[in-house]
Amino acid sequence: MERFTISLDDQLAHDFDHLIAERGYSNRSEAVRDILRGHLARLRESHDHDGPCVANLSYVYNHHERELSERLAKHQHEHHGLTIASTHAHLDHDNCIETVLLKGPASAVRRFADSLVAERGVHHGQLNLVMAEGGTGTAHTHAHAQPLGKQAKGKPSNHKH
Repeated sequence: MERFTISLDDQLAHDFDHLIAERGYSNRSEAVRDILRGHLARLRESHDHDGPCVANLSYVYNHHERELSERLAKHQHEHHGLTIASTHAHLDHDNCIETVLLKGPASAVRRFADSLVAERGVHHGQLNLVMAEGGTGTAHTHAHAQPLGKQAKGKPSNHKH
């Protein structure tokens, strides 16, 4: 581990110590490491638009909006290669929140998130994207699972009787 010294004016040091206490860091070093990691990740993201990422997309929507739930589900199914999982919760009589976990090339994840948030009736959409180290690839090499007895139109079933 490398060590370095940093000088801060009194007000900046005071504000930094307040941040440390507010966020529960045990010391200045851990806070500085966390800030540097965040800053470097944003720089990586701005330079590597197609690099692999993981992301969390959360949005609030009015479930009374005509066919919105179906459109949102259709988007997720059309992008099943990006969608890891989703959760849904009812906030009140009119509004729901959904959180979708995503994985894939950053540009594709952003386009998908933008398309969901742009749907009429969706409010307060927020994407939290984190650049990742490999493993998300762009090749479409995964299998498409189907329930037994179900088959895509025009395709033979692999189910053996």
